[in-house]
Amino acid sequence: MQIRQITLKDAEEYLSLRNAVDTDSEFMLYEKGERATTVEGQRNIIFNYLNRANSNIFVVEDEGNLVGFLEAQGSYLKKIKHKTFIVLGLLREYRGKGLGKQLFIEMENWAREKKLHRLELIFMEGNKVGRHLYEKMGFIEEGRSKDVYLINGLYMDEIRMAKILEYTK
Repeated sequence: MQIRQITLKDAEEYLSLRNAVDTDSEFMLYEKGERATTVEGQRNIIFNYLNRANSNIFVVEDEGNLVGFLEAQGSYLKKIKHKTFIVLGLLREYRGKGLGKQLFIEMENWAREKKLHRLELIFMEGNKVGRHLYEKMGFIEEGRSKDVYLINGLYMDEIRMAKILEYTK
């Protein structure tokens, strides 16, 4: 297995991966069939990520197939260019194998190289495995919004976590 930065050539397979993760994880925002992105649209999204200093997409490749990803989405706005927002997804059969941790390490190395200061993410309160990973990677809960998600007739809170990257002078 290899973790690498995404390329424009990955657009079609990456879109398929996103759709597959949407389908087999109850903790992704999109549900099966809700993602309306086209391959060309996905290519444009990748292009924009790769051409912004505070954005990137890392993928996990297994025998030529994409099986996981970590998106780090930054902004072009001056007041918040120092931070990036993280989304992680792995196909079900690749979860629990340490790939999430490896993706976070790769992303954090990149973020430090880019001199980013703040990493942030959100997740649904029932995602105990995700929370464990985020805490293990040094993220701290900063807040909670009540009843943000409606899943199977139940409301769930959204939890915000962040990690501040420190630099020695």
